[in-house]
Amino acid sequence: MKKYSNLLITITCLILLIFIISNKTLVSNTILLSFSIWFNTLVPSMLPMFILSDILINYHFIDYIPKKIIKIISRAFNISKNAVLVLLLSIISGFPSNARNIKTAYDMKYLTKEESEHLLLFNHFANPLFILTTVGLFFLNNRKYGIIIFISHILGSITIALLFRRKNNPTKNNFNTKKLQSQNFGTILSNSIRRTIDALLMISITVTIFLVIGTLITNIFHLNNKLSILTKSILEITMGLSELAKLNINDIYKVVLSTMIISFGGFSIHLQVITSLDEEIKYRNYFIGRIYHLFISGIISYLLMKIII
Repeated sequence: MKKYSNLLITITCLILLIFIISNKTLVSNTILLSFSIWFNTLVPSMLPMFILSDILINYHFIDYIPKKIIKIISRAFNISKNAVLVLLLSIISGFPSNARNIKTAYDMKYLTKEESEHLLLFNHFANPLFILTTVGLFFLNNRKYGIIIFISHILGSITIALLFRRKNNPTKNNFNTKKLQSQNFGTILSNSIRRTIDALLMISITVTIFLVIGTLITNIFHLNNKLSILTKSILEITMGLSELAKLNINDIYKVVLSTMIISFGGFSIHLQVITSLDEEIKYRNYFIGRIYHLFISGIISYLLMKIII
C-alpha cells in the first residue's frame, strides 16, 4: 500500500511541476499575491495573538481563572480540566494551534488518546483577530459582520461539544506547573517570538502552495467566478474569503458563507492539523467535526443576521 501511495504522490508532483512550468507567469503572480495577503492581512492579526497566547501558556493562565468557571466548563462539556486548558488556549491562539495544543498535552500524558480525538470534534477556533479584523474590517468592511461571524463560529463549536459530550471519557491526570514557574520572562518572550515566526512562515508557505494549486485548477478547467471561489475556499480559506467579499451578492449570504468557510477551515488548515497530530492521534474526528461545524455555524450566522441587521 505504501508503494502505491508513494507512486501516486510522485505522479501528482510531476504533473504539478509540468503545469507550473507551462503557466510560470500565472504561478509567479499568484505567489506574489499570496505573500501580499499573508503580510498585509494575516501577519497583523496573527502575530500579536500568537506571541501573547504563547506567553499565557507558559505562565499557565488557567491558574488565575476561578475554579468554579473551570468546573462549569468541565462538567458542561464532560471533559477533564486538562482539556479545558487546551480548549481555552485554542480559543485564544486559533488554528492550527488547536491540534498542536492537543498533541502537546497528549505527549505530556495530560490527555488520553480517546479524549485527544474527542477534542478534535469541536476544538477548532479561528484566530479572533483574523475574524474581527481581516474578515470583518478588511474583507467585508463592516465591524458588525466580523462580530457575527466570530460569535457564530464559537457557538458552532460549543454546540458540537454539547451534542457529543456523552462520547467522552475524561482524563484524570493533572498539569504540573512547577517547571513553568521557574522560567524568566526574557526567555519565555524570546522563545514565544521564535515559535511565532516559525508558525507564520509555515502558514505563509502552506497558503502559497494551496493558492497556486487552486489557481491552476481554476485556469486549467476554466471555472466560472463562483466555482473558482468555491475551489479556493475549500483549498485555502484566505483567498476564498477575500474573493467572496467582492461578489455581487447580498451581505447576509457573504456573512453566512464566510462563517461556513472559516468553520470548515480549508484543506491547508487540515494538512497542518494532520502534520501536528502525526500518526498517533487519528485525524478522522477533526474532519467529521468540521462538517457539523460548517452547517451549524452557518445556520447560527443566518439567524443572527436576520435578528441584528
